[in-house]
Amino acid sequence: MRILLVDDEEELAEPLQRVLTNQGYVVDSANSGDRGWELAQVGEYDLLILDWMMPEKSGIEICQDLRQKGDSTPVLMLTAKDTLDDRVTGLDSGADDYLVKPFELRELLARVRALLRRAPTAIAATSETSRLSYGDLELDRQNQLVYRDQVAIALTEREYQLLEYFLLHPNQLLSHEQISQYIWKEGEDLPTSNALAAQIKLLRRKIDRDRQISLINTVYGKGYRFG
Repeated sequence: MRILLVDDEEELAEPLQRVLTNQGYVVDSANSGDRGWELAQVGEYDLLILDWMMPEKSGIEICQDLRQKGDSTPVLMLTAKDTLDDRVTGLDSGADDYLVKPFELRELLARVRALLRRAPTAIAATSETSRLSYGDLELDRQNQLVYRDQVAIALTEREYQLLEYFLLHPNQLLSHEQISQYIWKEGEDLPTSNALAAQIKLLRRKIDRDRQISLINTVYGKGYRFG
């Protein structure tokens, strides 16, 4: 998933970008409001993390302008302002959540995960797409059928969901947690990394067959990349 981080405090933004990247997210960053606004308009992001006070264009202004354009990308606002009136102003601007500096990284990551779970992500945005494909691999979402080189492949429900998620996010680094939260629905216990690895091994065996190069690549310690 792609995140845009806009904050002019380098001592905060740089380590935060590293932490988010280590969690498996693709992170673009900007150190001014104007640059952040440019990226927000041209990039397809699953989440925006905006600092309230910045040179040129504030996070509040970016959020307001995006909402006026009909952009519903989730926004997490970062700010040192902590009065009730400030929080109301931030939320009224269109922000989905609000975090006061200084904050614990664990709390920020938890809020990021919560916003991404609720977000109208690429999955929702492509819900009307009946077919997904990558090279000679094709997934028919309407009939839940999978083909590779025009040969049908029988998958279990979990394997189908796993492949669908990969096809919706080609060439992206996906963390174990991101994948698990899509496959194992709310209320179910999330699997261990070993259980997920076993599920991916079964899927690889079916879609790769005797091919030497797998479509699903393990990024050790971080997750998986499809493509």
